[in-house]
Amino acid sequence: MFWKMDNQKNTDIQSEGHTALTVEALRHVLANMEDAEFMECETNHDQTITLIYIRTLIDSERLNESIIGPLNRCTDKTIPDCLETSRVSEIAGMSEGVKHLIEGSVLLCDTLQNKWWAVHLENPLGRAIEPSETETVIYGAKDSFTEQLEDNIALIRRRLPTTALKTEKFTVGYLSKTPVVLMYMEGLTNPEFISIAKEKITSIDFDQFLDSSQIAVFMEDHPHTVFPQFLQTDRPDACAYSLGIGKVVLLVGNSPFALVAPSTFFHLFHSPEDYFLRWVTASFFRCIRFFSYFLSVSLIPLYVALTTFHYQMIPLQILFVLTESRSKLPFTPFWEALLTLITLEIIKEASLRMPTKTGQTLGVIGGIVIGEATVAAGFASKVLIVLVGISAIASFLVPTYQMTKSTSIIQFGLLVLSSFLGVLGIVLGMIGMLAHLNGLTSLRQPYFAPVAPFYGKDWNDLFISSPLTWMKTRPGYLRPLQKWRYSRRR
Repeated sequence: MFWKMDNQKNTDIQSEGHTALTVEALRHVLANMEDAEFMECETNHDQTITLIYIRTLIDSERLNESIIGPLNRCTDKTIPDCLETSRVSEIAGMSEGVKHLIEGSVLLCDTLQNKWWAVHLENPLGRAIEPSETETVIYGAKDSFTEQLEDNIALIRRRLPTTALKTEKFTVGYLSKTPVVLMYMEGLTNPEFISIAKEKITSIDFDQFLDSSQIAVFMEDHPHTVFPQFLQTDRPDACAYSLGIGKVVLLVGNSPFALVAPSTFFHLFHSPEDYFLRWVTASFFRCIRFFSYFLSVSLIPLYVALTTFHYQMIPLQILFVLTESRSKLPFTPFWEALLTLITLEIIKEASLRMPTKTGQTLGVIGGIVIGEATVAAGFASKVLIVLVGISAIASFLVPTYQMTKSTSIIQFGLLVLSSFLGVLGIVLGMIGMLAHLNGLTSLRQPYFAPVAPFYGKDWNDLFISSPLTWMKTRPGYLRPLQKWRYSRRR
């Protein structure tokens, strides 16, 4: 019974405004809205025009210049003729009128012709285009997306000035009315990706969306894994590159982060700067990222496995250091590592939630003070503190923030396995993770491509970043309609 009542309430919200469009009906709909304004304006031939708008959603400075002034000077012309410099559209019904009001338009009621008009006068509220704070680069473009959807589309169109770049707009969330724009290259992007993306967007049924990450939750093929299947980026150059190789991009209103798909596990380790540096240098640092990720998830579990089960594998000189360091500790290696890692996660999370300057101080001072105090109190060995520091720094080398956060969960899982089975537990955990990755998909495309399934030519831009002159074809796992990246085959 209660479920049916909730559904009825939602239906009432969605169907609000399906009555005849009149001034009195609008007064009823806009009741208890302090920023809703009703005013009257007279033309030269004594015609009264009623103006209705929401003050906080329109550009008030342009109201007199674009609407009131021209109407006062208007003679026998119709309203669209009087406002010839403005974007004017006729309204057919109540629901359409409410929609225009919420989007930042001024409604005009022409009582003589019994017509309603909407003048688009949105408030250009938004921040300036600034450098990216999440994907910083030394070389390359410094602009990043903002919360304004139109500005984000413009940033990509400047990089891809072609009519082949298509944009299709959708609306999700019956409360938030969040706009979602699907971008793709017509004649290049595989139509299967486009149809799957459209199908997933249109099937979304939820009340509100405040960020692109919430859209991704409804569109992911596997929502319960720690690995992101949509690459989130606030860099327009990264989106332009992805579109150029055959991927689709989703821009979400009021969110500075775009969604790129289909994404692969290996693409999460690629940085936009890889294509601006010398290829040897870029390849070296890309390999460092892969190695650092493996190091961050396996270093502490390996320490626990060796000190608990396989101490005979440790070189004698290092074993002396470990024995001396652990001689007075009250905890086993597992509990020692677990408590240290949990403390590290608390410090990391606290530094993120605090104000910027305070957070930086908390991270540095807290790590040093607590680390020194832990060793002095005999709760952890010096060797473990060093390894935890190396592991934490290595985890931040992954360019994708979502991937960095998932590292801790994988690390804790391997830590538990190593405490029971030693090195064998770490190996079994790695095999399970690889099997899990091989079973994931992004827009129903293999997540572990181009390794599984194997695409040999795509390895030019996998673990290394080959020279652009070697990348003559687009990635084969994307199955683009235009294989060659040259204007003609050479």
